[in-house]
Amino acid sequence: MERKLSLEEAGSAASIQVIIDEVAEAGGGKVVLPEMELELDRGLILRSGIELCGQGEGTVLVKGAGEIYPLSGYHNYGMCDVPLQSAAGLEVGMTVSVHDGRSHGGFMETFATISWIDGDWVGLDHGIEMDYSADEEPCLTTVYPLVFGHYIQDAAVRDMRLEGNRAGNAKGMGGCRGGAVYFGNSRGIEITGIRERDFWGEGLSFQMCRDVKILACVFDENAGNGLHPGAGSTNVLFEGCKGEGNGRSGFFFCVRANHITVRDCEFRDNALGVSIGTRDCYNLIEDCRMEGNRGVGVLVRQTPAPTEVHSCRVQRCAIVGNAADEGRGQVEVTGDAHDLVFVENEIGGGENNPGVFVEETARDIYLADNEFTACSAEVAAGAVSLAGAAPEIECGYGEWTESIYRHLSADWAMID
Repeated sequence: MERKLSLEEAGSAASIQVIIDEVAEAGGGKVVLPEMELELDRGLILRSGIELCGQGEGTVLVKGAGEIYPLSGYHNYGMCDVPLQSAAGLEVGMTVSVHDGRSHGGFMETFATISWIDGDWVGLDHGIEMDYSADEEPCLTTVYPLVFGHYIQDAAVRDMRLEGNRAGNAKGMGGCRGGAVYFGNSRGIEITGIRERDFWGEGLSFQMCRDVKILACVFDENAGNGLHPGAGSTNVLFEGCKGEGNGRSGFFFCVRANHITVRDCEFRDNALGVSIGTRDCYNLIEDCRMEGNRGVGVLVRQTPAPTEVHSCRVQRCAIVGNAADEGRGQVEVTGDAHDLVFVENEIGGGENNPGVFVEETARDIYLADNEFTACSAEVAAGAVSLAGAAPEIECGYGEWTESIYRHLSADWAMID
């Protein structure tokens, strides 16, 4: 089934959502937006079996203003509502976040859809994720991804431009609960031809997902990371993507992001190029360019055993002109990392730093056939940290046994 929307049908986020839901209930299909520019007052929720498609640069979705609605006081974990000082301006169906003044990080925010409003009490479609402290300015905000999905499968978002409108938002959103494009606990997702910029948070984030493809997408000038596969996401292909001018990493492997291929991608002018950390294993980075980032081009973060980085391969990449502001090399390997392979890369441009810096705690780091230019030294590493032969590694996106997914929820009955 294909449903091409007129300008009138696509005149609001609410009307688009009605059509997405209708097509999903009819068995799925393609929902095609016209050429237009639309300011969203809520995020668009993808459903299983739905392809949401635009007309490339001609379809522009803009994040609406992000307002702050203070809670009237403390409220506790698990409640499917929040008490506000005033609910004026909110509507059922809007997507919102709940947080307080503490810098929680992780999954401590609540992202939800408004299900009812009764005076200044606002109902949510699921329970809040933690206790929100009365003395830490708890609030509900109209902060949300522009396009998102939870517990869905075989869905896609394609060919449109997304504007995050950071200046028009009074508060940001953490990368674990959201991003300009966000998916959680989902499988079989494709994201293609998306050009996104200027979100107060991550450009792309997905958590606890499997079998994902991100092709020919751009995520630029976001407050957080550009591209953020996280929280156990497994078997993912990134190809032909870019992340430029982001406030954190161009590409950020989060916790236990495994069996991921990053191919033919560019990460420029970010705080960091590519960052790899806790349990981020069996990943392949090839034919990519990390250039002009203020920090390290490729950073293997501090991760002590048993959560160390291992079994990753970086090959045929250009890692040049990074670490002007901070970092100990174009490539920096820290913690208890082991069984990492760096081969056939162009590494250079950091005249005050070595091309590759390896902490003494790392083991079995294999370097071969790399071309070094304009570095203070090619490699700074103790002999005990380097491997004389390449470790055997099977990594990246592909056909794998079900055992690689066993850390993810098996309750796919929750998928709509």
